[in-house]
Amino acid sequence: MKIIDLKYILFALLLIVFRQQLDAQDPDILSGDAIDAVSAQPVDSVKPAKRNIIERVIAYFDDTNKEHKDKAFDVSFIGGPHYSNEKKFGIGLLAAGVYSTHRSDSLTPPSNVSVYADVSTSGFYSVGIRGTTRFKRDLLRVNYQAYFQSMPDKFWGIGYSNAVNDDNETTYKRLMSECKIDALLRVAPGLYLGPLMELTYIKGTTNHDDRLYLWQGEDMRTFSYAIGAKVSYDTRDNLTAPHRGVNISLVQRYYGKWMNNDYPFSSTELTAACYTPVWRDCTLALQYHTLITYGDTPWGMLASMGGSYTMRGYFEGRYRDKGEMDFTAELRQRVYRRIGVVAWGGVGSVFPRLSRMSMKHLLPNYGVGFRWEFKKNVNVRFDVGFGKGQKGFVFNINEAF
Repeated sequence: MKIIDLKYILFALLLIVFRQQLDAQDPDILSGDAIDAVSAQPVDSVKPAKRNIIERVIAYFDDTNKEHKDKAFDVSFIGGPHYSNEKKFGIGLLAAGVYSTHRSDSLTPPSNVSVYADVSTSGFYSVGIRGTTRFKRDLLRVNYQAYFQSMPDKFWGIGYSNAVNDDNETTYKRLMSECKIDALLRVAPGLYLGPLMELTYIKGTTNHDDRLYLWQGEDMRTFSYAIGAKVSYDTRDNLTAPHRGVNISLVQRYYGKWMNNDYPFSSTELTAACYTPVWRDCTLALQYHTLITYGDTPWGMLASMGGSYTMRGYFEGRYRDKGEMDFTAELRQRVYRRIGVVAWGGVGSVFPRLSRMSMKHLLPNYGVGFRWEFKKNVNVRFDVGFGKGQKGFVFNINEAF
């Protein structure tokens, strides 16, 4: 399919979505009571001019980041083309919703949910949902994510020495489905604790039989079932685009043999982030992240870096091993009204054991990005990241951390 065809399809989809949304709000479409009121007016009264479709689309976007406390569920739509090294040209459509579980309680922060679909010329497609539901006075939070994706992918093997060797690049098709949910109870101000459950399915298919040694004899298809616990200390002013506060989480997952896991293992993940204003409309965001696995970890569940959230610019999954660690510092500056820019820098590495982490294997990462506030504290982001011999583009919703 030609690129120009994708743009026409996108434009048509947007017009349909916005037309439906705006027709429901169009002041020219009157209820019966409104018609009676108009009939009672003098005949020579002037009727407001009806806006054309372009004006209505502009008005729709102008209204998306305003709070609508009169709505039980405030949903907005956005779609657009994108490009990345992994997925090539594509079209994504996103519905972002904000709601409150207790509208009469001003102390209950809003909940959020995003439903998305994506397709690209490389053969990639993905559908998913993610969100956070916050109950009365934020005493309980339920975080959830579920998605399915299929894409042509690349594999360099396991470990730094394999990943850094360009000759190991091998194409394969990856199917992946994942469901995650955790329920966190507030046990002290800012401190949350609760259980989690996860299910992950991964299947790899390759025509390069001479490269199967890169998978080290492991099964190409795996199911992984996990239970675990999460501890979180969170004082952020909001979850999707924080300006101040800290967020520290420790997650312990257990993939037991008794849970029908062919590859029993466990993992420990630590994330520590802080946010502070540095000058007017500017936030400094810092994040440290590490994931370490123990036991018989399958190739698809190894710690890796790259993609949309950590070490942006690296091909997601190129560097993978039993352990991963990264650090990022990012400046976020609002420039004008709903428009902002960011710049970041960081380092990261993968390793088989923490004791074998080497300073010689540290990988640099830096980049810049554009932000547009689609809804209140919900940003659409366009990032371009650079790494060691790599660069990548990211189009996504919400901040990377």
